[in-house]
Amino acid sequence: VKGAPEAVLAACVAAEGRDGAPLPLTVEARAALLAQAQARGAAGLRLLGIASRTVPESEALDGPDAEHDLVFAGFCAFLDPPKQSAAAAVARLGALGVRVKIISGDAAPVIQHLVETLGLPCRGLLTGDEIEALDHPGLVARVRDVDLYARVSPDQKRRVILALKALGHTVGFIGDGINDAPAIHAADAGLSVEGATEVARAAADLILLDADLGVVAEGVEEGRRTYTNIMKYVRMGTSSNFGNMFSMAVASLLIPFLPLLPAQILLNNLLYDLSEMGIPFDAVDAEDVAKPHGWDMREVLRFTLVMGPLSSVFDLATFAILLWGFGATPEEFRTAWFIESMATQVLVIFLIRTHGPAWKAARPHPALVATSLSALAVAFALALGPLAPMLGFAPLPGALLAVIAALVVGYLAAAELLKRLAARPGQP
Repeated sequence: VKGAPEAVLAACVAAEGRDGAPLPLTVEARAALLAQAQARGAAGLRLLGIASRTVPESEALDGPDAEHDLVFAGFCAFLDPPKQSAAAAVARLGALGVRVKIISGDAAPVIQHLVETLGLPCRGLLTGDEIEALDHPGLVARVRDVDLYARVSPDQKRRVILALKALGHTVGFIGDGINDAPAIHAADAGLSVEGATEVARAAADLILLDADLGVVAEGVEEGRRTYTNIMKYVRMGTSSNFGNMFSMAVASLLIPFLPLLPAQILLNNLLYDLSEMGIPFDAVDAEDVAKPHGWDMREVLRFTLVMGPLSSVFDLATFAILLWGFGATPEEFRTAWFIESMATQVLVIFLIRTHGPAWKAARPHPALVATSLSALAVAFALALGPLAPMLGFAPLPGALLAVIAALVVGYLAAAELLKRLAARPGQP
């Protein structure tokens, strides 16, 4: 029989002497052996107790019930030093707002030695026996302030994960053994490593190719960067589409011709989508990486209802200037609105990519600059170049182009002012 020293000793009635002969296991001898186990654990050694008994051929071995009247043989001690990078990884996760807890089947002294060696900011300790005595509400009340869990069973690991989730936390768990599988499966993000047991890998959502906690910190940072860039696309797309649909609806009621031809609408959408291809590469603000985020539909709706109508206001101002200020023909009207619409839709990404002042934010990635300005240049070339008549566009006088430029600048200035109201960061 092998297992936790205290569990093995509890099933023993004798211990091997120096000559290998069994000696009665007195209370004093049992206490001395347990003290040895505690001392070894406090030194960072993981211990297995080893014991045996002779089984008659007629006896049927039936699970744990057969583990009795054992003769204790000794301890197997294993040194499993932590990686030196672990402390830095835990600190990095802490800076990202991720609280690290250790849930282990090892004895409490082993875990405490690990924490002291690495200088981890952990608090409180619960053992498997203490967890067993708690019902679910009681465990939920305790896990909030406890970071260390010792001598826990596979099911108790799962119970700790479920208790943390009951408090509203998003929980990740990383493990590599069969005993970790229930907790890996119960976590919001179950992680394992490439060299883990097959059961642990099957239960995991993610498998780390490098068994280093620093990889988890890098994954958290990359996930938040990706989420932030996704939200840039969502905000840009919803507000633009809302504004365009509203402007088109008003134009169709007041203007006796189509404000844009079908081919021009499709061209607008194509170039607009191409301009957004650089968003996934873009840099993000430090505060967007420093704290967790969750999907906030109210924030998306608020941004759409603020920035969408703002776009429509400038579209309607463009309509009024074109019809009553310049008496534009249908072809001139379509050309001017196409240019104004493309410029405002594309350039606004450089403002809404950050919650703060655009001039103080991290520089946009060259890929975003390239795709945005290239799409805008192609739009101007098609609307004002030699291919314009084929697409239903017409040349515009210099005065009208200057007015359109002024409207675009005004829109961007208004968008910079209103974006902080429209895109207040969601709560973690």
